[in-house]
Amino acid sequence: MFPTLWLQALFGGALIGGAAVLLMLGLGRIAGISGIVGGLLPPAVPDWRWRLCFIAGLLAGPAVVGLVLGRDPVGMPAAGLPVLVAAGLLVGLGTGLGSGCTSGHGVCGLARLSPRSIAATGVFMLAGGAMVFVVRHLVG
Repeated sequence: MFPTLWLQALFGGALIGGAAVLLMLGLGRIAGISGIVGGLLPPAVPDWRWRLCFIAGLLAGPAVVGLVLGRDPVGMPAAGLPVLVAAGLLVGLGTGLGSGCTSGHGVCGLARLSPRSIAATGVFMLAGGAMVFVVRHLVG
């Protein structure tokens, strides 16, 4: 469908930004995935319906793209189940410590020029870069 990777990234980024804007305009909510998912866990919040629909859309997106393209757009994870579980727990811990996730801080917070989000996104990027360096040059 798209011949080059930069066009795919541009299209995907526009979809993410558009979804964040629609959620803010429609419900006055920030599109932070950790907060949306956290609102589905006990104790349940009264606005669980839109949260469930948002998560269902996130999960359905790759399936729809796969049907259109005729192939799996995501692929299999590069790590086994124990590593994925540990990574998920670490991400959950990090979103709790950082009062949000990359989508809430990096997409919505930066767009609102939030100082806390600017700092958090800088830390996310530095930590991610350091981890890539460690995995590619020191471990692997």
